[in-house]
Formats: sequence, C-alpha cells, structure tokens
Amino acid sequence: MTTDGFTACLWFDTEAEEAAHHYVSIFKNSSIGRIARYPEEAPRPAGLVMTVEFTANGQRFLALNGGPDFTFSEAVSFVVHCENQEEIDYYWTKLTENGGEPGPCGWLKDKYGVSWQITPSRLDDMVSDPDPAKAQRAMTAMLAMGKLDLAALEKAYAGE
Repeated sequence: MTTDGFTACLWFDTEAEEAAHHYVSIFKNSSIGRIARYPEEAPRPAGLVMTVEFTANGQRFLALNGGPDFTFSEAVSFVVHCENQEEIDYYWTKLTENGGEPGPCGWLKDKYGVSWQITPSRLDDMVSDPDPAKAQRAMTAMLAMGKLDLAALEKAYAGE
C-alpha cells in the first residue's frame, strides 16, 4: 500500500464533472485533476465523462459517472471541521444551496445527495468531556439544532 492515504470514490449517474467543479469551488486547497471519458463500446455513451480526479481541501476524490444503479445515503458522510461560526455558516450555505437539504445535528445533504457534517472543531472535546454534566449539556444542545450554533453550544457546555 502506498503512503498517499485513501481516495474516496463518489458514484454519480452523469454529474461527476459538475460535482467535482462544485466541490473545488467551495473548498480551499482544491483542484481538478485528470478527466477520463468512456470509449466506444463501453457500457455508457462514448465521450461521456467516466471519471474525474479532484482534490477538495487536500482530500483526494474520484468522481465516477457509473450510472443510476447506486445513490448516496447517510451511511457515509464527510465531516467538515470548522474553527468558527463564520466557517460553519459558509459551508452550510454553500453545500445546501441549489437543492441541498438541511438536516439535524449539523448534518446536511448537498444537491447531489452527498451527506456532510458541518461541525465546530471543538465539538468532539465538548461531547467527550470527562465531566458528564458538561458533555450531556453539549450533546443535548447539539441534538436540538439543525445548523450548529457554536455560541449556543459553548453556553450549554458551560452551563449558562
């Protein structure tokens, strides 16, 4: 196994190139790589984009136009760790616009059906605090939210 880590493969019907460009437009440290097209006598129309290699926020992805057989579900999601409310608001807005769906507890689906968790970096520390009362207050606050409100989470965590 190489030391390059993993590449997440995202299966689309025909939207692979569009989705890759969408994600690259949202995240810093992002770029489009190689694009491969289906050849003649392939299971999809010749010339249709088959795969798009792209990097989003430093993470490697492969977008595949594999057809309508498989769709995304919440069983797999990507967590975006945010340092402040401004980042939470930015990613929430960008990933829910044009047909995305807000969900509970910081989760959302983008317009392609990919699930994302837009979460403050500090949340894991709060909900796993050794003080069970602090952890419970943070967890209870988070469970009542759609888009996460960092100030409200901090207040709940502190017992205010």
